[in-house]
Amino acid sequence: MGKVIAALNMTLDGIYDHTAGIPDEEIHRHYTALLGQGYAILYGRTTYQLMEFWRTFLENPSEEKTMNDFALSLDKIPKIVFSRTLKSINWKSSTIAQRGLKDEVLGLKQQSGKDIFVGSRSLIIQLINLNLIDEFQLCIYPMVEGKGSTLFEDINERIIFKLLKTKTFTGGAVILYYEPRKE
Repeated sequence: MGKVIAALNMTLDGIYDHTAGIPDEEIHRHYTALLGQGYAILYGRTTYQLMEFWRTFLENPSEEKTMNDFALSLDKIPKIVFSRTLKSINWKSSTIAQRGLKDEVLGLKQQSGKDIFVGSRSLIIQLINLNLIDEFQLCIYPMVEGKGSTLFEDINERIIFKLLKTKTFTGGAVILYYEPRKE
């Protein structure tokens, strides 16, 4: 059975925003490889629409190979979108969730031995409160953004984490791999 993994980027001051941070070639390679190992990625409407930006690299490749490779990897992985307002989507590897978040995640975990990634803050908060996140992969950028949304708001109760490992990038970013401890 695969794990449900919240893999996300944030700044030293805890800002979680897809426009914050300073990804470089090494980080793009990391996430390209990670997506290649997954079964699906879950998005809310807002994040899904932000990630559609990467589709432009499929039609008009960048001069930076790692960005093109990431776009291809993102294009390939199935994306399940949770939205109350979207009635249709046109990214061929994407579908709108037909069940509620809890039922969808539990069903996906039964279908594959591969990991399921969660890429939207709102979904991560809901899954934390449902105790359905198996692992966090927090990529911390060495910067202070100063404004924006923080990841850990609206959590119902205290959570203790166990550090599994770390990964340091030459540009100064660090990924902290945590699992929630069951108390």
